[in-house]
Amino acid sequence: MATIVFDTHAFVKELAEAGMPEKQAEVLARSQATLINETLATKQDLKELELRLTIRLGSMMVVAIGVVAALVKLL
Repeated sequence: MATIVFDTHAFVKELAEAGMPEKQAEVLARSQATLINETLATKQDLKELELRLTIRLGSMMVVAIGVVAALVKLL
C-alpha cells in the first residue's frame, strides 16, 4: 500500500492556532496520520485491486465455459 502524505506539523499548527493545547494537537495528529496511512486506499491500490478482480473473474468465466462445454459433450 502506498503511503499518503499527511503534514502533521501543519495540522498541529492549525489546531494550536484554533485554541487546542499543543500536546492534544500532537496526539490527534499522530492518530490521524496512523488512520490515514493504515486504512485509506490510494488510486494505485484501487487499480491493483481492479486488475486482480478482473483476472479472477476471467479465470472463473473460463472454468465455467469449460464446465458447460464438458456437460454439452456428455449430453
